[in-house]
Amino acid sequence: MTHRILAETTASISELKRNPMGTVAAGAGLPVAVLNRNEPAFYCVPAEAYEALMERLDDLELNAVADARLSDGRAPIKVSLDEL
Repeated sequence: MTHRILAETTASISELKRNPMGTVAAGAGLPVAVLNRNEPAFYCVPAEAYEALMERLDDLELNAVADARLSDGRAPIKVSLDEL
C-alpha cells in the first residue's frame, strides 16, 4: 500500500527516540514525517511552524465569518481603524 508523505524529511521512530532534537533539526524548520514500518505515523512539527499554522487557520476562520456577514444582503459599513 502506498502512502502520501507530506514532508521533505523523514525519520524512523527509532531515530526519533535516539535523538529527538536532531530529528527536529533535520527538518530545517519544516515538519518531519516520522515513519513506523515505512508508513507515516505522525509529523513532528517545530513550534515556530505550528504557531504559523495556527495563525493561518485563525485568519481563514475570521475570513469565513467576514464573508458570511458580507453575503447576508445588508450593505457593509465602512469604518476607519481610528473609529475602532
